[in-house]
Formats: sequence, C-alpha cells, structure tokens
Amino acid sequence: MSAESDDPPPEAGRLPTGRIARTARVGGLVTGQSLRWAGMRTANRVRTPEKAAAARSERTAALVNQLVDQLGQMRGAAMKVGQMISMVEFDGLPEEEQDELQRKLAALRDDVPAVPFAKLEKLMRQELGGPLKSVFADFDERAFAAASIGQVHRATTLDGDDVVVKIQYPGVAEAVETDLRNATLLLPLVKRLAPGLDARALATEMRERIGEELDYELEAQHQRRIERLVRRHPFVRIPRVYTDLSTRRVLVSEYVEGERFEVVRRADEATRDRYGEIVFRFFLGLLYRDRIALGDPHPGNYLLCADGRVCFLDFGLLRDVDEARVSVERAISVAVRDADAPALKAALLAAGYLPADRADAVDADWALRLMRGAIGWYNVPGYRRFSPDDARRDADRPPRDAEHRAAFKAQVNQFTLPPEALLIRRMHGVVAITLSRLRAGADWGAIAAEYLHGAPPATPLGHAEAGFFAGDRPATATTG
Repeated sequence: MSAESDDPPPEAGRLPTGRIARTARVGGLVTGQSLRWAGMRTANRVRTPEKAAAARSERTAALVNQLVDQLGQMRGAAMKVGQMISMVEFDGLPEEEQDELQRKLAALRDDVPAVPFAKLEKLMRQELGGPLKSVFADFDERAFAAASIGQVHRATTLDGDDVVVKIQYPGVAEAVETDLRNATLLLPLVKRLAPGLDARALATEMRERIGEELDYELEAQHQRRIERLVRRHPFVRIPRVYTDLSTRRVLVSEYVEGERFEVVRRADEATRDRYGEIVFRFFLGLLYRDRIALGDPHPGNYLLCADGRVCFLDFGLLRDVDEARVSVERAISVAVRDADAPALKAALLAAGYLPADRADAVDADWALRLMRGAIGWYNVPGYRRFSPDDARRDADRPPRDAEHRAAFKAQVNQFTLPPEALLIRRMHGVVAITLSRLRAGADWGAIAAEYLHGAPPATPLGHAEAGFFAGDRPATATTG
C-alpha cells in the first residue's frame, strides 16, 4: 500500500481532554489533508488517467491512515467517529488497499492501550461513593480489556461474586461535545472518501448514538433488557448486570468464563460452523424479531462457554428500529431473493438508500447485480462457506478497466446511507466479516428467511430456538 509518512508519532495511553488540544488535532488533520488533496487535483489535470487514478489512490490511502492514527490517539467520541466510518466503502482504491485500510480502521476497536489504573481510581471513588474496598473484596488493577471510551477490570464483590468492572476514562465524557462538534469538520474528508454518502446526516446519527454510549446506566438498561429476552435461551447467554454497583461511568456485570474469538477460529470446522450460526442468529433475531439493532457486533464481544452457549457482551451502541424500517429492509430482501430488479429499485427508494432525485441515474438491473453481490449471501438460499477472501461483502467491487470503473463510480455514488440504517448496515457488515474470519459454512439464506420471512426452522439450532420462543418469554417493548 502506498501512503505518505505524514502521520504523527504514537502516544499510547495519553488522553488529550482539553478542548483546544482536541480541536487542534482535528483542525490540523483537515487543513493539511485539504491542501494535499487540492494539490493532487491540480496535478491530476496534466497527468494521464492512469497516473491520476494512482495519485488519487495514494492520497486517499494517506488520508485514511492519518485519520485513523489521529482519532485513535484521542479515544472518546473522536475514536468512535473512526469506528463508525469503518464500514464506508472508499472511492478510488484498488481491492487490496480497500481491505488494508478497513483492517486499519477496525484496529481502532482492537488495539487500544490500557490507561494506568491510577488515572481511574479517583473517578471510581467518586462514582462508588468511597474506596474500592468498601464495594469489592478484591480488585485487579491490571486492565482485562481496553476500548475507546473505557476499560475493563476483574473484581470480586463483598458477597464473593466474580464480576467485570467497566470504567469510563476520566475526561472522556467532558471531551465528547467538543469531539462531536469537531466531527462536522471531518465532513469534507468523509465526502471525498465516499461521495454518495450523506455525511451531515451521518454526523447527526453519530451524535445521538455516541452520546448514549457514554451513559453506562443506559447501557445497563439495554443489557438487562436483552438478558430478559434471552434468559434460559438454548444457545445464547447475556451476563447479569449488578445494578446496585453500577453508575453512569462504572458498569459492573457478571463475569463469564469462555473462549475468545481467536481460540474459536482455530477450532474444528463443526465448532466454527455452529458458533458462526449462533452469532448470525443472535443479531438477525434481535433486529427482525425484536426490532433492536446492535451496532457493535465485534467478535471481541463474544465468548464460547463450556456448555456450548455463546455469551454476548457490550450493549452501549443500540438503536430501536421501527416497524416501517424493518418492513422496507424485508422488501429489499424479497426483491434480491427473487431477482426482481424493478421491485428492488422501488424498495431502495422507499428505504432511503436511493434518493428520489438520483433515481433516474441508476439502472435497475445494475442495482440488482450490486445488491446480490453485496447482500445476496444472506438473502438468496443456498449453502455457502465463507473464506478469508470474503472479508468485505457489503459492496460490489468496481471493475479494473478505467472506463467501466468510471461508470461504476457514477452509479454507486447515487446511493446514500440513511442515518436510521447506519447500525443495521454496520451490523450486517461486521457479522459478514466475522463469518469470513471463521470460515463458517451454512445455508445463510435459509437461516435468515426464518427471521426475515417467517420461514420454518432450517437447522437444529433453528428448531431449538423456535421451541424456546414458543414458550413463555418477556415482552419486547420493555426498556428498563
């Protein structure tokens, strides 16, 4: 991959919380990249089409690399902005660079250095109303896991229960408003990466979702709600929340023992297939049965328990989905399954993926080919085993021929991403990446049809789940 070495040095563990410092980072990024982009466009006027395309590819790679590095160092909402755009298909890059940049964006979620516990202890004393020993019999000051807005520690309650304690980084909540304002400065850069995207609407959605994710009391409500929905489920488990020990910036949950994703990836084929099917069923079931979109289906949030169940973690990024949205997503699925190009175009219009003023520029048959390539894996019945080469299944690859590539670009840039569908598309995309990393095999279309179209169970897991939901279960509308 070709990229300029204009990235700042790493500053692992630092948390720039001042308004001026955080704004300066983003402002410097935008100003520097805008000047370089303008220089590239000027130079491209006298370059051959091939050299101009190569220059654009190099400039885009440099832009995304610097965006990832600077936002990653800031954590908080700035880092979340980087995670949110990790599903955007970047315009003007070859396949191999698309995938490399996506992996680097995904690393914003994976490779987070822990903050020394001394920086967290004062916040915990404030939140818990006293020293740690007044709440916990034992507390491991070594971080168990670290993420963008907080990190996790092992502990034991005074009653002897093993728990995990998620602690928000000091200063992150206070810096969020600045970060979200600064996100608007990034809109020109995002538009260069994905010209068809409604970047301003995307920023509005990020403001709402990220603001909610900072409230651990709200996350606790989400976690309790989903735990009730699947309590005693045959193959899904959600940790219990310790409400009396949790606050707005500290979340205490039951500790669950289980194998991490990287261990499961090395397991035998039958284990990987079953695990992949459970992941797929969990997220699709919540969306199309319970109208809940979970926006962070990252494999770091799953544990394979000794009893064969999969435990799911992290419920901060959640959106309730109305029936109208579920209905148009189903209409898209039906049209893709039936290879009905006119119906698909109408459904894309109704769902907001294709704005009415751009519809005439999109050929219906081309849209069908695009969507079958992008989402056919879970809409068209038929056995399919994923491979690592399938790591990006949420968009069709443009042809390499320059003329056809330009035609492809003109068509795909007519589409946009409705803000209310952001978490839905992120969920589908990350689940597909997870299945490809597992090399999981199944008739995904037949399984998805259970949730999308009310089809009968397609597998033994489907029969087990149907039996569970045929019995007593809590209402889906409760939130607390």
